[in-house]
Amino acid sequence: MSRVQYRSAPLPAGRTATALEITPARAGWKYVHFAVRQVAPGKPWRDATGREECCLVLLRGACRVEFDGTTATLGPRADVFSAYPHAIYLPPRTTFRVVADELTELGDGRAPARARFEPRVIRPEDCGYEIRGGGNATRQIVDIMPPGFPADRLLVCEVFTPSGNWSSYPPHKHDVDRPPGEVKLEEIYYYRFAHPDAYGFQRLYNGREDKTVTVGHGDLVLIRSGYHPFVTAHGYDAYYLNVLAGTRRSMAASDDPRYATFRAWPPPDP
Repeated sequence: MSRVQYRSAPLPAGRTATALEITPARAGWKYVHFAVRQVAPGKPWRDATGREECCLVLLRGACRVEFDGTTATLGPRADVFSAYPHAIYLPPRTTFRVVADELTELGDGRAPARARFEPRVIRPEDCGYEIRGGGNATRQIVDIMPPGFPADRLLVCEVFTPSGNWSSYPPHKHDVDRPPGEVKLEEIYYYRFAHPDAYGFQRLYNGREDKTVTVGHGDLVLIRSGYHPFVTAHGYDAYYLNVLAGTRRSMAASDDPRYATFRAWPPPDP
């Protein structure tokens, strides 16, 4: 397996900086570009989307995003565990500036776009949610840019997994383009935990390789192919931000047939 795990760099206090950035070239794939940005008060961050569409997800703080003569306010959000997300979608060929009202962190997901859709501010009340699974496979999905969102490639959601629970379960994959049952998607998992000692495990496997990585706060895992379930350690609630992109805007995936019966709840007797 190629490298799958990346760790965030420590962020300097009071400065605008990038904790982590994975370009398509660095990842060795075609679509998903992801970064975590810190923006400090009095030190705006300026950028342009170029040929990519972009979704900025507020991880903590409060800020204003200025673009095309418009100002959008994101936040406040104390952290990912205490409030629903604020986000903004920016199309290709958009120059923008982020001005922080307090120390702010943003997840910055991008993908090359063939069409230009309208910018859109995404408020907490705009985000759909779903309680998925049951028992110790219960987790909450919060949609930021689901398949029905007007965009070209990007798909974005947040997942909250309670202490000791499994998530992305039953194990599923999306590495073959055979709609409607499965589409080929690149995906990142960007993890956050409330406690510095917290950790979880993500398994990555296919017919050729099988690897398990230990993830902590600020870690990122690339999903290039294969099945990819996750479990968080007892005592520690987990958060991850998923950014996906491929040739189709669909979340269609195939379950590992050995565990597919666990999609129903309660599961049937073995």
